[in-house]
Amino acid sequence: MSIPITHVPVAAGPAYAEAIQRLPSKFTATLIAEPDNRFNRAAVAVLASGEKIGYLPPEISVHYFDALNGSAGVECQGRHAPMASHENTGTDILLDLTGVSRSS
Repeated sequence: MSIPITHVPVAAGPAYAEAIQRLPSKFTATLIAEPDNRFNRAAVAVLASGEKIGYLPPEISVHYFDALNGSAGVECQGRHAPMASHENTGTDILLDLTGVSRSS
């Protein structure tokens, strides 16, 4: 089964809520590998407007971590999730990973 490359949710907790609220409806996000993350050895942070807004979920980050590790980051398009997504799943941000290289 292949992982979808569009509409990927960002795992963001309350610590990132304020930064997310300041973002426009559509924005450019930067994906950066965090090899020293103590919770996920294959963590991929999501930044927008110079601030961390969350992480790729672990089941998705594992497919991108090696390709991003050691790089300055890769840009992708992001947008606010529909209100229904927030109410049903808690998802606030969706990313389009089309064109972002996956790990081999």
